[in-house]
Amino acid sequence: MALNDARIYLASRSPRRRDLLAQIGIRFDVLQFRADPRADSEIDEAAIAGESADSYVVRVARAKAAFAARLLESRHLLPRPLLSADTTLDLDGEIIGKPRNEAEAQQILARLSGRTHRVLTAVAVTDQIRLEHVLNISDVRFRKIEADEIRRYVRSGEAMDKAGAYAIQGRAGAFVEEIRGSHSGIVGLPLCDTAILLRQFGVIV
Repeated sequence: MALNDARIYLASRSPRRRDLLAQIGIRFDVLQFRADPRADSEIDEAAIAGESADSYVVRVARAKAAFAARLLESRHLLPRPLLSADTTLDLDGEIIGKPRNEAEAQQILARLSGRTHRVLTAVAVTDQIRLEHVLNISDVRFRKIEADEIRRYVRSGEAMDKAGAYAIQGRAGAFVEEIRGSHSGIVGLPLCDTAILLRQFGVIV
């Protein structure tokens, strides 16, 4: 297979990750899950007591890749590199994931207001023989957000199904005072790190 013909599987339901892969010219097929991968016993997205955000996000990304690799084998699909990813936030050592409802989304954003938090995205790639990962960490500082701004933002629906209850590429960009790190990593897939990782598996951007 010529390198420029390389194609991967994407084990993610995130439209943001699809857009980011397409942005750098990676050809991919989305691996469709018949059930939520969270239902698999080996993909436990609950943090383990004492687990750091760094360890947590790497564990989940690698578990997703391993789960997807088993699906490839069981479905007898053409072997190709497979990519998965997971994103979480760390505020003062506390792991902050996706809000369960609008009230929780408002609470999370109120805590982030006027403060700096870390956004961690782990990317895992496997060829069904080896499994490698990278961890990207960025610092994001929010300006002070008024309560009515938070309410309007949450009512827009953008906060739901997002780690930390916001999408930096959307309306929440107006909350961001400063970032240090990878903008695409904050969105959900650090493109520089991802391209370097994929090269290890023969996929060249």
